[in-house]
Amino acid sequence: MCGPGSFVVLKALAFRNRGENKDAYDLYYHIRNYGEGVQDVAIALKQLLQKKEAKRALQILNEDFTEHDGVGAVRVAQFITGGKDAGIQADVIGFVRQLIDLCS
Repeated sequence: MCGPGSFVVLKALAFRNRGENKDAYDLYYHIRNYGEGVQDVAIALKQLLQKKEAKRALQILNEDFTEHDGVGAVRVAQFITGGKDAGIQADVIGFVRQLIDLCS
């Protein structure tokens, strides 16, 4: 078991290492649905930002999940629909950018 911040860190690192659609989806689902909203994830993640792994996780999120054709956003859509989906990819980008902004 781990907290919501640690989960984001572990899944982001796993996504970068494995690149699995399921890892991308798990990140998106968790960021979107944990607690009362993205703010709850951000509060937990901010407490870990003194650690290099947490900083690396935010970097991965920024690199792979904040552009329409970013590998993370595309892989979430692929996990859900089997292909690209503009609406899902936009949703991923919105939630991930919100998390990154709240952690800055």
